[in-house]
Amino acid sequence: MRVVFIAVCAIGCCAASIDDQQFNGRWDISVNGSASQRAWWLEVTGAGTPALKGKFVGSPVGLLDEIPKLSISDGELRFALDSRYRREHPLEKGLYWARLEDGKLKGTFEIEGDPSSYLEWIGVRAPVLPDKDDGTWKKGEPVVLFDGHDLTGWQPLGPLRPPQWMVKEGLLTNSPSRPNLVSEKKFWNFSMDAEYRLAPRSNSGIALRGRYEVQLVDDVERPPSNRGSGAILSRIAPTVNAGKPAGEWQTLSVRLVGRQVTVALNGVRVIDKQNIDGPTAIAIDANESEPGPILLQGDRGPVEFRKIVVYPLTKPR
Repeated sequence: MRVVFIAVCAIGCCAASIDDQQFNGRWDISVNGSASQRAWWLEVTGAGTPALKGKFVGSPVGLLDEIPKLSISDGELRFALDSRYRREHPLEKGLYWARLEDGKLKGTFEIEGDPSSYLEWIGVRAPVLPDKDDGTWKKGEPVVLFDGHDLTGWQPLGPLRPPQWMVKEGLLTNSPSRPNLVSEKKFWNFSMDAEYRLAPRSNSGIALRGRYEVQLVDDVERPPSNRGSGAILSRIAPTVNAGKPAGEWQTLSVRLVGRQVTVALNGVRVIDKQNIDGPTAIAIDANESEPGPILLQGDRGPVEFRKIVVYPLTKPR
């Protein structure tokens, strides 16, 4: 569901301080005290001018959306959003505040009228990832993440939760409670080959480095979009929808070098060396300069995998 952003307060009539410009940039956000293992992301542009704008990924948004109005007053950045923070509740207003301290954004989040929802968060400037997919990277030895036998090398996301995935007749599949599944091994630059099958109207995804979700969804008759098959969810749309109907086996090949990603779905290259600006909503940490795991999304619908192989990429000496 697309959320509706609203301004917390109107921008004052006085001129913005030149210090307001320090809010500009992309911020990787770590959240303290959240029950869910998630990272947020914020982009601010035009601070210090009348053209202040922003984009946000994080609870309770779920997708990358424009923030039509923000405000900066007395050194504090503010915005708000309306969404269903908890599924059993009606629409609620989430309030966000942040100040700059020692080059970091130090902020808070709270559902209006509910002090128990209070969280603190810290944003650091998103790192420059200089590696480019320039044709010089070579495949290393394959790392077989699923061998058709068991769940060795995988852990459920979240503490003290059983995997609730199973291996049956050589296939890795999720069960009804289905938490996301995370590989114990972490990767930096790599290529990956996977084969998967979706149930009708199902939705899943594979998170690269545990931060950037490649969307897997039953949408064969829909036009390509940044929420469709083969997309980097809410960030990069595929050039075509190369998905197959539900119930058919599909192939996915992904290559990630620095921020540059290439995606081939069912043998069709649908994204070619496009830059991923920041994490998607599935991100489990905000450390973009560090290696991360492969994450399988299991909480959106039935999905089966019969192959997941990763090839680390290295530069020849």
